[in-house]
Amino acid sequence: MKLNRKHALRLSLALVVLMMAAVIGGSVYLLSFALHPANNKGRDYAGQYAMMRERYPWIVTWLDSVSSHKALRDTFVTMANKRTGLFLADSTRLHALFVKAPRKTALTAIVIPGYTDCAVGMLQFACFYNRELGMNVLVPDLHANGKSGGKAMQMGWNDRDDVLRWAAIADNMFRDSTGHARIVIHGWSMGGATTMNVAGENTPDYIKCFVEDCGYTSAWDEFSYQLGQMFGLPDFPLLYTASALCKVGYGWSFGEASPMRQVTKCRKPMLFIHGGNDDFVPTRMVYTLYAAKPAPKMLVVFHGSAHAKSFKDHKELYGLWVKTFLRKYLLN
Repeated sequence: MKLNRKHALRLSLALVVLMMAAVIGGSVYLLSFALHPANNKGRDYAGQYAMMRERYPWIVTWLDSVSSHKALRDTFVTMANKRTGLFLADSTRLHALFVKAPRKTALTAIVIPGYTDCAVGMLQFACFYNRELGMNVLVPDLHANGKSGGKAMQMGWNDRDDVLRWAAIADNMFRDSTGHARIVIHGWSMGGATTMNVAGENTPDYIKCFVEDCGYTSAWDEFSYQLGQMFGLPDFPLLYTASALCKVGYGWSFGEASPMRQVTKCRKPMLFIHGGNDDFVPTRMVYTLYAAKPAPKMLVVFHGSAHAKSFKDHKELYGLWVKTFLRKYLLN
């Protein structure tokens, strides 16, 4: 009898150890899958330039012009890391593209790329701001994307520190006789989430307003949705364990990375944009975000557009919404 009990206890312990190992292994895989994607197209700068010329032919003349006049340039800076985590370096070399306006102006757009994207992938927005609105544009490569250093995505959370530092650089580059630039931050997908995360901080006065396009409510919500969509799995236990590992390794948890919490603290104007057929960052998220944000705010949903396709599908109307918003809060 005692022997059977010992065997049962050993078997139970073995099963528990196996289950724990499976959960931890699955969580490590999930974290690697999400933050170290193998298909990081943002690292392929040459390929991105070729793709942009094919996808957005209307930017080609502008791109050739600003390139030949050396108005489109690269800049690199080394930024100290304010956060703590086992796998975080003390500092990271980050990259951005910037485009000078045709005439000297303090009006500046900081355009933030999405997940696994790079500054080149935002040239359609850079063209819009530079050619149609006569503004300076700065487009950073987020951590672990494009020509920026780093090994792991930060899902727009720790990235908010970097964007605020880029904004200070843009202010120094493009300020006018008043001593400051006038900046709008416009982000797309993960860049939209980054924009909202920045908006919840104590932003300097030269940052006037924000445009977020198809950002998510939180990293937790987005990972939970994708875990169900791609693998048919519930949140527990993998998401909880992966989030804890992310906190230890990179200094942030999935629930902590919450654009929705950040927008509740933002008192500056924000334009929310989303595609009505977005099944990657579900359209319902934008209504939750819009409701959480105190005024002033505006919302437009482009019906029929999938994730990050609103500008491509509705260029003129999209541009009209952005211009209307900026005339009220930036260009006045």
